Amino acid sequence: MLIQFLTLFPPMFDGPFAQSMIKRAQDKGLVKLEMINFRSFAEDRHLTVDDTPYGGGPGMILKPEPIFKAVDDLTAAAGAKPYIILTTPQGETFHQELAVELSKLPHLLFICGHYEG
Repeated sequence: MLIQFLTLFPPMFDGPFAQSMIKRAQDKGLVKLEMINFRSFAEDRHLTVDDTPYGGGPGMILKPEPIFKAVDDLTAAAGAKPYIILTTPQGETFHQELAVELSKLPHLLFICGHYEG
């Protein structure tokens, strides 16, 4: 099983995934985890992935173009479309039953969109 995380902060995942059951599953070759930086898919010289909110207001938002390019490139590299999960407070709560269901899929791509620049 391949599980990829598209995030602006790949090192944030190093600690949790180097421990316990996830670590043992990786050591046995049952799961492969990849942390992928959004910036790898930015196309300007500054690797810009954020933009001002359309319509005004404070804060920043992620540009869609690097996300679309990442999904396209990762899908092409894997040879099949991953099951894509966009993490958001408004989404479905992650629970054991969902974990079991997702564990049966060959390829997951988590898009970690939380960003406050």
